[in-house]
Amino acid sequence: MSTVFDCRDDSQILAGMRHARQAIARGELVVLPTDTVYGLAADAFTPAAVQRLLDAKGRGREMPPPVLVAGPDVLAALVEEVPEAVQKLVDAFWPGGLTIVLPAQPSLTWDLGETLGTVAVRMPDHRIALELLAETGPLAVSSANLTGRDAAVIASDAEAMLGESVAVYLEYGYSENGVPSTIVDATSLVGATEDDRPLVRILRDGAVTREQLEEVLGDLLEKAEQPGDVVPADAAAGEGPVDEE
Repeated sequence: MSTVFDCRDDSQILAGMRHARQAIARGELVVLPTDTVYGLAADAFTPAAVQRLLDAKGRGREMPPPVLVAGPDVLAALVEEVPEAVQKLVDAFWPGGLTIVLPAQPSLTWDLGETLGTVAVRMPDHRIALELLAETGPLAVSSANLTGRDAAVIASDAEAMLGESVAVYLEYGYSENGVPSTIVDATSLVGATEDDRPLVRILRDGAVTREQLEEVLGDLLEKAEQPGDVVPADAAAGEGPVDEE
């Protein structure tokens, strides 16, 4: 049976975090608040838990979930390389609404789905999410909704869609803005030489604007040639690990 904890209530937050941590350790699912939309979380290093997440949402392995981390230092452990331009993005927008796609560290023993050898990583800007991540380590986190439905902006909406497939719901009221993260593909920067012209590509518009990215990346940001070049919401499937969160 699912349990709901209102983390705005000091008398419930400790119990809620404990139950959420224990659920993750058992390979179960947790719904948690983030600074974008509510997320559906599973242990990133437990393949059965990640599959449970995909099953709960009604999606296949071709749409693997991003990974949320508690701090920028964790990024280096999950990816093959952190290029200088990516570090500038991290410094500017983490914690916050920017998800960065990079080649995954080959030595990692995990199975997020058909990632094409990449991983999408974000550090959220929300106290509850960061506290849980600090205790559990990296979590595979997708938006807390059924595929094709709007992302939940309050835990009760997630519960109405996901029901008993989730062990613990951490409620924290409505999301601050309900806008999913911006997703950028920085894979071309890894291993690039001076003769190459690597560019960072926006896979999905979201909380961080193109103008903000241009201020940090300059000419390294791929130009938007057509209005339809950037894909919204969950239409970005097939671009590696792209998701609504």
